[in-house]
Amino acid sequence: MNDFAEQRQRMVERQLAGRGITDARVLEAMGTIPREAFVGGSLHEFAYEDSPLPIEAGQTISQPFIVARMLQAAELREGDSVLEIGAGSGYAAAVMGALAACVHAIERHAELADLAQQRFDALGYRNIRLRVGDGSGGWPEAAPFDAIIAAAGGPAVPDVLRRQLAIGGRLVMPVGEALYRQRLVKVTRVAEDRFEEEPLDEVRFVPLVGSYGWSEQDATGSPRMEPVAARAPADGGGLAGLIRAAVEPLPDLDDPAFGRLFDRYGDARVVLLGEASHGTSEFYRARAAITRRLIEAHGFTIVAVEGDWPDAAVLDRYVRGRPARHEQPIFQRFPTWMWRNRDVARFIDWLRDYNADKPAAKQAGFYGLDLYSLDSSIRAVIDYLDKVDPETAQVARHRYGCLMPWSKEPAQYGRMALNAGYPLCEKAVVQMLRELLSRRMEYAQADGEHFLDAAQNARLVSNAEAYYRAMYYGSTESWNLRDSHMFETLEHLLDAGGPRSKAVVWAHNSHIGDARHTEMGQVREELNLGQLCRQRFGDEAVLLGFGTHTGTVAAADDWDEPMKVMDVRPSRQDSYERLFHDAGQPRCLLDLRGGANRELCGRLASGRLERFIGVIYRPDTERWSHYVECSMPRQFDGYTWFDETHAVEPLGEEPRTGVAETWPFGL
Repeated sequence: MNDFAEQRQRMVERQLAGRGITDARVLEAMGTIPREAFVGGSLHEFAYEDSPLPIEAGQTISQPFIVARMLQAAELREGDSVLEIGAGSGYAAAVMGALAACVHAIERHAELADLAQQRFDALGYRNIRLRVGDGSGGWPEAAPFDAIIAAAGGPAVPDVLRRQLAIGGRLVMPVGEALYRQRLVKVTRVAEDRFEEEPLDEVRFVPLVGSYGWSEQDATGSPRMEPVAARAPADGGGLAGLIRAAVEPLPDLDDPAFGRLFDRYGDARVVLLGEASHGTSEFYRARAAITRRLIEAHGFTIVAVEGDWPDAAVLDRYVRGRPARHEQPIFQRFPTWMWRNRDVARFIDWLRDYNADKPAAKQAGFYGLDLYSLDSSIRAVIDYLDKVDPETAQVARHRYGCLMPWSKEPAQYGRMALNAGYPLCEKAVVQMLRELLSRRMEYAQADGEHFLDAAQNARLVSNAEAYYRAMYYGSTESWNLRDSHMFETLEHLLDAGGPRSKAVVWAHNSHIGDARHTEMGQVREELNLGQLCRQRFGDEAVLLGFGTHTGTVAAADDWDEPMKVMDVRPSRQDSYERLFHDAGQPRCLLDLRGGANRELCGRLASGRLERFIGVIYRPDTERWSHYVECSMPRQFDGYTWFDETHAVEPLGEEPRTGVAETWPFGL
């Protein structure tokens, strides 16, 4: 089986069957038709991700789940005659051709129709007729149709299309008064003059342009995303000059004055510090400098990072001068360089020195917000209960025993649970968490801090069990569960610290910038940590983004591949990063909370591309791998800029000298 065949099979299992597509013929057809043949060569590797992809003529190919959802609703049969409106790249028509006797497809863009026909010819699909024209009026001379499927949204279902249905025919189409927000509807012709209509899902399709749909002027006069407007022209209309006048230059990162420039955010309850990549030294060093200032001058005592709770707990014990627990090596999971690097090590050293002469209540702690540490968290809960309640520890061993076969490779649990048809271990892990919390008073009186650690590990196991199942239902569900877990963990830390506790969060820009004002939230319906903090804490949450134009970054070519130091391509002309580069400041801060910058923020609010590099960097497909459309002034409260940046330096394998037996990064 080749790579694309394997990807098709995973798509069928995770994105389709796992999300309620039960029609065996639809699943078989979508597991057969090569979606990679219907997108450009640079996008082949993304062909089976559950998201729309760009195609020629400024159009998109629908995400696989939506194609399957519409085909399942249309109930196609082997002898059916089908009309497709909006053929695009030809992918959906090819799938229909595998399900029905003949397909009539209409595409209004001649460029797309020509390419689609070439693909049909090359792949040997002979039962698809394709023409260029106005699809909103259908194809009357080929009617009646057993099914009509429209891949574009109109203000209503045109009556001319209803009349082209055979008796018993089904029409599936997105309908809505807004250009880019619709609901799928299914119309069935049950008699000559009687139609039944059934609402289905909320969707976003391109407009149906034509005599019985939207006018060309309507379709081009409104933005693709709301409230994020269409991207501004590359020259920015003088915006670079306005940015140059508004930003505050930043001193060297080692200058104490660097941290003092962020005093304006010191009154917040939560300050979230982002990064445009997981492998850039300047971002780590800047966050460390800002965090040191917030701790020393503004009473922050919680440093919470996008890292695993058990590993961060080892660092927390170290910075507080607490005894080690015969620790296992920490941050060994890919990507190891994200937290095992010299910039983090220097900050941890500083935090230990800062805490050395302070009572426990005044010390600053270091905590992990993420949920990938299933195996370590199970062990931590059992180890805790062994000490405080051996009888309950045996219950925990029994309940967690359901997960233990998959604790080292938890993604396999999600696949198994999907195939089994129900969440095998959910009840056991939820019961364990409830029992632990029900005895919080008893356990916390003995040792409140250790109870907090055990309770969080139990929450993590419960949420991780749900997360690994959600992975097989689509990226949105698993993303939302993960960020909700990080937010809940932050809330528990603040609650444990008391009503005056204050936290600094280190996470990627994609987690700390308000997702509601990005393509993530508006198109993919993803929420994130920054959004949840704003909704919970209002103006007491400050979201600070970070960005760069070029330089080097530590990243990998793919998941679980070795780290490389890669060149970062210069930012795109139509990006926020290019505006800041053109402003000509090597390091600067732009306050996005209005005030003196209100007019500039209004100008910047129109949607532009923003770059997100994670632990994987793919320069060859950078536009689709790493850029997302955003409204920066709505997404962040401030933006910190470094024009040229450098890769982090991973820690070596050698233990630190002097305190080798306690140094947490030592092996």
